[in-house]
Amino acid sequence: MICFDDVSFAYATDTPVVLDHVNLTVPEGDLALVIGPTGSGKSTLLGAICGLVPRFSGGVLAGSVTVDGIATSSAPPRDLAATVGYLPQRVDASFVTDVVEDELAWTMEQLGLAPDVMRRRVEDTLDLLGLADLRNRPIATLSSGQRQRVALGAVLTAQPHVLVLDEPTSALDPQAAEDVLAALTRLVGDLGLTIVCSEHRLERVVQYADSIIIVDGSGAVSHGPPDAQLVNAPVAPPVIHLGRRLGWDPLPRSVRDARRAAATLRNELPAEPPGHTRRSVPAGSEPIATAEDVWVRYGDRVALSGLNLALHPGEVTALMGRNGAGKSTLISTLGGGRAPDKGRVRIDCENPLTLRGRHFLRLVGVVPSDPTLLLSATTVAAEVAEADRETGTAPGVTAAALEALLPGIDPGAHPSDLSAGQRLGLALALVLAHEPRVVLLDEPTTGLDYRAKEALASWLAKLSSRGTAVLLATHDVELVAEVAHRAVVLADGEIVADGPATEVVTHSPTLAPQVARILHPLPYLTVDDVTAALEAQR
Repeated sequence: MICFDDVSFAYATDTPVVLDHVNLTVPEGDLALVIGPTGSGKSTLLGAICGLVPRFSGGVLAGSVTVDGIATSSAPPRDLAATVGYLPQRVDASFVTDVVEDELAWTMEQLGLAPDVMRRRVEDTLDLLGLADLRNRPIATLSSGQRQRVALGAVLTAQPHVLVLDEPTSALDPQAAEDVLAALTRLVGDLGLTIVCSEHRLERVVQYADSIIIVDGSGAVSHGPPDAQLVNAPVAPPVIHLGRRLGWDPLPRSVRDARRAAATLRNELPAEPPGHTRRSVPAGSEPIATAEDVWVRYGDRVALSGLNLALHPGEVTALMGRNGAGKSTLISTLGGGRAPDKGRVRIDCENPLTLRGRHFLRLVGVVPSDPTLLLSATTVAAEVAEADRETGTAPGVTAAALEALLPGIDPGAHPSDLSAGQRLGLALALVLAHEPRVVLLDEPTTGLDYRAKEALASWLAKLSSRGTAVLLATHDVELVAEVAHRAVVLADGEIVADGPATEVVTHSPTLAPQVARILHPLPYLTVDDVTAALEAQR
C-alpha cells in the first residue's frame, strides 16, 4: 500500500538530510507506528506519505514515495484526498469551518459526495468518536482534546484508504485516547484501513502496532516487527523499560502481558518503595497562589463551578481530568488570561490581571496549550535573547535551559520551522529559565520524547526545591508519576479529588501510570522505584 523506494530528503541543499536512502513497504491493513526522538524527522516521513513533502514544505526529495500506486510528490492534491487522510500535529491549522458538524462534512463536500452519503458518514463519525453531544458546538469553544477528535473525524468522513496521523492522542485524556485507538484498530481490522501513526506517548499505542518504523535523527530509518524493533529502540514506554531492566524475554508490550511476567516480582517487592515519602506535599508554608470560589462561564456553559484551590511554594501539583473538565480555563484564569465571572484569584496576594511587565514575568510563568502564542521572533537565538532581556536574566541563561531540555536545536532556525515538540521545548525554556515563583503549564509534554520529558521533570524538581509552585495540567500520567507531589482531578469544573499524587493516581485505573497498573496494589509508580527497591534488597 505504501512504498518508499530509495527516498532521501533535505529541506535545503546545504542542510543535513532528514531522510537518507529510505526503503520500506507498509502493507494494506497494517498499523505502522513511527517512533524516534523529538525533531528526528517523523513528521517529515509522514509528510512524504501524504504529499505535503516536498509539495508544501519545499526541499529536495530524491527517490519515490507511492501510495496505492500513486506517486505522492507529483499527484495533484485532489487525487490524493480520497486515498490519503492526514491529521497534523497542530490540528487548529486544519479547521476550515466554525461548527463541528460543518467541519466533518467539509472534505466530503469538496469531493462532491451525495448529501445522503454525507449525512450517513457524519452520523457514523459522531458515534465512532463520541462527538454527538458536540455536533452544534462552535469549534472555538472546544477543549484541545475535543478539537483533536473533531479534526480526526473530519479526516475519517472521507473514508480514505490510508490514514497518516501525527500525534493523534497528544491532547486526549487517557480514556478518550483509548476510545480513539480502539476505533482506529477496528477500522484496521474490519475495513483493512492502513494507518501510519507517529506518537510520543508510546505507552498508549505500542500494543496495537503491527510494525514499527524507527527514525533516529541521522536520516536512517528502519522498519520491522515490534518485538525486534523495541529491543534497542531509542525511545520506549515504561513497560518496555521495565522489561529491559528485569531481563524479560520476550518484552511485554501491554500491561496485561507485563502483569503476567511480574507475578513473582510483586511478591518480592517491599510494601512501599524506598524514598516513598519524597512525593509527599511540602508542609508548613502559606499558599502563594489561590483561587477562591471561582466561577467561569462561556455563554451558558459553566467551565469552573465555585472552585477553590491553593498552591504552596515548592509544591508540584498535577491538574488532571477529562477533556473539557476546565483545566485550561483554570490555568488561564490563574495566569491572568481572563477574569473570573465570580470569585477571586491571587498570586502572591496580587490580582494577576493587574500585573505588568517584568514584575509579572518574574512572578508568574505560563505556557499555554498552544506554545506558539509565546513565540514572536524570527530565530531561536532571538527568542532566547529577548527572554533574557525581558526578565532581567543574565544573557545566555535561556539558551542554556533550551539546550538542557532539547539539545541540538539550530539557533538560526525560525521557530515556525521547528517540530511541534521543539516549539514546545523552546516555549518551556522561555518561561522556566528565569525561575518565576509560580509556574502554570498546560499540557507541557505534547510532542516531547521520553528524554525531553526526563529533562523537564528534572527542571521542575529543581524549581520545586527552590520554592517555585508548579501547576501542570496534563493527561501524561507518566509525567505525574515522575514529578508530582499532589494531584487534583477536575470534572465538570469542580474538584473531585485532591491529595498526594501517589494515592490519587493509584486509586484510579484511568489515571494510573503503567508501572502502577503492572504492580497493583503496590504503590510503585516508576521503573526507578522498582529498581531502587530491588537494589535495596541486595
